Amino acid sequence: MDFTLDAEQLALKSEAEEFAAAAVAKYGRFNDSWLCSFSRECSQDLAARGWIGMVWPKEFGGGGRSPVDRLIVSEALITAGVPIGATWFADRQMGPGLFTFGTPEQCERYLPEILAGDVTWCIGMSEPNSGSDLASLSTSAVRDGDEWVINGQKIWTSFAHESDYCYLICRTESIPGKPHLGISEIIVPMDTPGIEVRPIRDMVDARHFNEVWFDNVRVPVGNLVGVEGKAFSQTMKQLEHERGGIDRLVSNRALYLHVLELADTSDPIVRQEIAELEIGFTVGRLLVYRSVLGQTPAGFAAGTKCVCTEYEQRVADFAARILGPEAMLHSDWSTEIAYAPAYTIMGGTSDVMRNILGDRVLGLPR
Repeated sequence: MDFTLDAEQLALKSEAEEFAAAAVAKYGRFNDSWLCSFSRECSQDLAARGWIGMVWPKEFGGGGRSPVDRLIVSEALITAGVPIGATWFADRQMGPGLFTFGTPEQCERYLPEILAGDVTWCIGMSEPNSGSDLASLSTSAVRDGDEWVINGQKIWTSFAHESDYCYLICRTESIPGKPHLGISEIIVPMDTPGIEVRPIRDMVDARHFNEVWFDNVRVPVGNLVGVEGKAFSQTMKQLEHERGGIDRLVSNRALYLHVLELADTSDPIVRQEIAELEIGFTVGRLLVYRSVLGQTPAGFAAGTKCVCTEYEQRVADFAARILGPEAMLHSDWSTEIAYAPAYTIMGGTSDVMRNILGDRVLGLPR
């Protein structure tokens, strides 16, 4: 397979890199910028170029462009540290979830705001006792006339404190022995009475995580996305977008490029480490290309995530060795190194990803 970029793609790459440099000069540079940054203004700049919803179908207002085009732009933006977090989730998975499973009315209501870069969405998935095992969630939505009444707690909800909407994964029915059934997806405006958001400040001072409580929160029945009680497969489709993208490979690319300039390449051991990292990046990038082009089996995004996020952790280990004592001083680079253990946890732990590969892709016995 030939992954050489054609003339138009090379021009797009240059355009994206130029935009990224200007955006960093204007808004600042951020580590893990798809997750640890927030700028509505920057998102609106992206929207003005048609870089939100690039691959969405044109009938839903999207660009109808190749997944490779989005990969090219996203890689340039994240590598440079452009603050794209305000609309990243909505572009990556909320929008596709809505136009795939939602009603025409929902698409008309919500998609234009996303495409304009005017709104932020969070996803209410993880709970204190339900992380990578989504089927164990307990946040409930009970129908009361023409409303859903929602109760429960979510955690690690990125950007909940900034969000206009929550794409909530909840339980509308409990079926003994069948935890994957009875799960539904519901749109919840974050200004609805009964919602309490508590930001979580982590050890490297990132502040995108939140705890969210729902106390008798009422939303219209029409906010249900897809089929009531059968949304587990819908959510798994979303997670394919979440786990198999370029964001899982280049979160700390800037760190690698920085320490590469400092590395003593006269040392054969250092050269060997660099070679191994370059090979790892190439393999990860090939897997991402295959994922975005739809050339992998269903569920294989779990494997892509394993390879890519474990590569990012090796980058952090290499950077710490190259920086030496400087890695213990507070700086953008040292915080990037300290953040690395999160890569193989967010979006599903590597152990769970391997179980998914064995069970759903390889069909191995349990």
